Amino acid sequence: MDYDIKDIGLAEKGRLRIEWAGREMPVLKQIKSRFEEEKPLKGIRLGACLHVTTETANLMDVLKAGGAEVFLCASNPLSTQDDVAAALVKYFDVPVFAIRGEDRQTYYAHIKAVLAKEPMITMDDGADLISTLHAEFPEKAAKVLGGTEETTTGVIRLRAMAQDGALRYPVIAVNDALTKHLFDNRYGTGQSTIDGILRATNRLLAGSIFVVAGYGWCGRGVAMRARGMGARVIVTEVDPLKALEAVMDGFDVMPMEEAAEKGDFFCTLTGDIHVIRKEHFLKMKDGAIVANSGHFNVELDLEGLKDVATEVRDIRDNVQEYKLVNGRKIYILAEGRLVNLAAAEGHPSAVMDMSFANQALCAEYITQHAKELENKVYKVPKDIDSAVAKMKLKAMGIRIDRLTEEQEKYLSSWEMGT
Repeated sequence: MDYDIKDIGLAEKGRLRIEWAGREMPVLKQIKSRFEEEKPLKGIRLGACLHVTTETANLMDVLKAGGAEVFLCASNPLSTQDDVAAALVKYFDVPVFAIRGEDRQTYYAHIKAVLAKEPMITMDDGADLISTLHAEFPEKAAKVLGGTEETTTGVIRLRAMAQDGALRYPVIAVNDALTKHLFDNRYGTGQSTIDGILRATNRLLAGSIFVVAGYGWCGRGVAMRARGMGARVIVTEVDPLKALEAVMDGFDVMPMEEAAEKGDFFCTLTGDIHVIRKEHFLKMKDGAIVANSGHFNVELDLEGLKDVATEVRDIRDNVQEYKLVNGRKIYILAEGRLVNLAAAEGHPSAVMDMSFANQALCAEYITQHAKELENKVYKVPKDIDSAVAKMKLKAMGIRIDRLTEEQEKYLSSWEMGT
């Protein structure tokens, strides 16, 4: 098998961790059972660029059960769990190209290794696979049936491609499914980001001032969890509606230039570039801790930080100390990369269960409907979103009401009033 991982000897540890995660992924189990019987992905080569975690491994298992030939690379240089990569190769027969801590050159070499397999469906988290395909192998892009995208940052990039007329095949924005962003982004990112910050620093949140940059679903989750652990939370925003919502949710809202002077902890979750810049770093307290939980490390202006630093050193695992020209010290977590994956284990399996259920079902949908789709970004079909919610409730043992005939008639008519 063609693959590139750190150490195949880690496979047994990875297999047990994959099994542990799978216990909390009952929706994927239901889909796997049907896929094994129906083989809806038979004959499909699927190239995936995702965080190589235990949850992703369970998704790969489901896709293979559906008949797909699967190839996997990492969507972030620091998010690979090397034992999981080894287990996927040894026990699941999935070619993996991912090594935790790989440099930029290796990262893109691994993406190209997956693209060399000429996938018929792409599955992305951040759109690096699809953007590399379009930029360097446009002739191959034209042959792809369709793709899926897992995260906010990737969807932003893909919509820009579609608007410019550059997108060569249809893509489904899995991130925009209600059963994804309402749960994965909010509860998954909220918990795993705080987990990553605490593992890296072992600092107390209670009584601290925690600055959250961006009040999308991910920012909401982190703000909620930080407050729950006793922090006083400040939100920074550029969107007036989101800023107003943060105020109504009880958070202080102010520009980053003001928050920079107040915060003990900072976390960016915007999907944009240089949210915390050189001028902000210079205003921070001595000992301020700065993390990013957006997909790319560009949210922090690390080059600008280096310009105003006199010394840089690694002081703990996943903690870099920058001594600034003003004598203060700032601590950057996980090189500014996704702190929840670089310093912790990513989202809990229970929320990734729904996200990856959407991925599996959207891959099936593309296989069945590719000829009907245009080269643009689509929302997840409502029936898929609803099916995932129903399966999750069933797995949790929760029943809900159904509309009576009278209620259905009332909701579909205009004649009946008070």
